[in-house]
Amino acid sequence: MTTPLRSFAATLVPQPRRRSVAVDVGGVIVGGEAPIAVQSMTNTDTADVEATVSQVAALAAAGSELVRITVDRPEAAAAVPRIKEKLLARHVRVPLIGDFHYIGHQLLTDHPAAAEALDKYRINPGNVGFGEKKDRQFATLIELAIRHSKPVRIGVNWGSLDGALLTRLMDENAAIPTPLSAAQVTREAIVQSALLSAARAEELGLGRERIILSAKVSAVQDLIAVYVELAKRSDHALHLGLTEAGMGTKGVVASSAALAILLQAGIGDTIRISLTPEPGGDRTREVRVAEELLQAMGLRSFVPVVAACPGCGRTTSTVFQELARRIEDDLRLAMPLWREKYPGVEALKVAVMGCIVNGPGESKHADIGISLPGTGETPAAPVFIDGNKAATLRGPRIADEFRVMVNAYVEKRWG
Repeated sequence: MTTPLRSFAATLVPQPRRRSVAVDVGGVIVGGEAPIAVQSMTNTDTADVEATVSQVAALAAAGSELVRITVDRPEAAAAVPRIKEKLLARHVRVPLIGDFHYIGHQLLTDHPAAAEALDKYRINPGNVGFGEKKDRQFATLIELAIRHSKPVRIGVNWGSLDGALLTRLMDENAAIPTPLSAAQVTREAIVQSALLSAARAEELGLGRERIILSAKVSAVQDLIAVYVELAKRSDHALHLGLTEAGMGTKGVVASSAALAILLQAGIGDTIRISLTPEPGGDRTREVRVAEELLQAMGLRSFVPVVAACPGCGRTTSTVFQELARRIEDDLRLAMPLWREKYPGVEALKVAVMGCIVNGPGESKHADIGISLPGTGETPAAPVFIDGNKAATLRGPRIADEFRVMVNAYVEKRWG
């Protein structure tokens, strides 16, 4: 008989990845057995070639494996081939995704070079057209994807949901004896919009191996409910993301809460953390948050982990805080070179602790760790390597000496 404790524990075990059809996006595989891919989006004016190239390159350097750009008018479409050319000249080969709304069918038709340069098209079925134009313009987009051998993401967003579909479902719901709530009907409309659009794309000749689905909403519980249902009713690769998540910690927390639950359930093949940037803020932050989420859940490793204690009254010195930040910065800066020179180094675990309470134990659990002296402790810092005490550092150069030891450990283990 299963005990309540065992039953509860079973619900916490990560579920196997849902089986989905693999999609090749410019050489990056999304779905199937491929690792969950990280993607992001520029916020530059795509017609500004230099600004867009710089931001795409920065996002790619930060770890974004797919980058989406807005293609909203002829000037933007005309700029796409030049953006791709300049990126390749800088040895940046990240796949580019074109984000199309309203006139995508016209832009891709009028600018075949842009249609060829892009690695994937993002189509929102809620605004490809209205009335009798909708089916024709959606078909044009799909036919262009087929002609240029490009995959598409059919991306439903509840901010631009197909009004006719939602109205029909609301009317049908009102006629049943026990109607569902408006929120439940809206969720169903989102799911149906994605599935019906995918089915239509297949009818037009686009293979399942070229279709990715997404269903973006801005509330955590709605996002979870929509994707759980979508995962039950489709084997298409799924792109996860909480739209309009917000700014700062609010956006990070909301996105992490929603996506972590779905990822734990085995749902999701590629993710984006949609953060509203601070004025003049760093766009690459959303890439780092996505990587940290996947790494925290044990789904991928991107950079070495630095464990550091939160600090308390025993650690009134800021030395351990400063060292932890320096080590993190050093590791992130070193990773582009280390990935090539030291395969597997992203699994490195470093501990920088601030006192003797948990310091030695935490350091022993890391590959290499240091326990700095807390308030009132002997000014000595034991260093542990692979669980064994390797040295005791003293004096004003503890930080520099420990950084040298970290580099030596990496060279010895992965060199």
